[in-house]
Amino acid sequence: MDAIHRFTKPALRTPRAVIAFEGWNDACEAASGVAAYVIEQAVVTEPFAVIDPEEFFDFQVRRPTVSIDQGGTRRLSWPTTKFFAVETPSQDRDLIVVLGEEPSFRWKTFSRHVTKVLVEMDVEEVVLLGAFIGQVAHTRPVPVAGVATDPALIDRHGLSRSSYEGPTGIIGVLQEACREVGLPAMSLWAATPHYLAANANPKAMLALAERAQAILELPTDLADLRSAADEFETRVADALDASDELAEYVTELEETDDEEPVSEFDPGLTDDLVQEIESFLRDQE
Repeated sequence: MDAIHRFTKPALRTPRAVIAFEGWNDACEAASGVAAYVIEQAVVTEPFAVIDPEEFFDFQVRRPTVSIDQGGTRRLSWPTTKFFAVETPSQDRDLIVVLGEEPSFRWKTFSRHVTKVLVEMDVEEVVLLGAFIGQVAHTRPVPVAGVATDPALIDRHGLSRSSYEGPTGIIGVLQEACREVGLPAMSLWAATPHYLAANANPKAMLALAERAQAILELPTDLADLRSAADEFETRVADALDASDELAEYVTELEETDDEEPVSEFDPGLTDDLVQEIESFLRDQE
């Protein structure tokens, strides 16, 4: 049985695609938050295709959830990868947004299912979104690095090159799958502060959204996301005011940002400070 369930085939004009997955590639929900925001702003409620999760998920690790609708009917929700069509009449091309959760099994097969749908829809270019935890200060612009099937794409869009080597997530595998079928693909990676790792980060979402908007020529209104980012910064500033020690630590990070590129996160650093700010932010919700 085909794992791809196609409900319709929308008539899209030279579409491009933006892809994000929850999980390992999605620090502070920055990547999935952008994809969800674009879908919400476009008022698109139903996907035109999905990938059935049966072959790709361990349901003891990622269990389906039960909900009850207004009529009292119980429904199961599965970790399904969804493809949404976003029409952009003000542009000469449309958009496909792919949103899902990082699968547990058969990543090569899963990624080839994704690219199969993209090729069927005549997608011309793919932007994948990711975010990682870095030793960066929230007070500075969010660093966004790029990786591409063609390195010239990185230079064309003025992105920093990622020098990361090591374990990868489904975004890295999908980018390789795009290369296999000849789809130009670029992944954008935002660095999020390690001391805010337990919270959604609208500022990182906004940085990714702005980069994706410029590359894909999206007309998405980012005003609500900018407001959320401003509110987030206000909450974090309140936490800094409540802790001289934390404020001093962030100042040290700012100085490090001036001297060195983004470094990998050392989980042994500042454990007490991480707990302090996370506790403060949770209390504000």
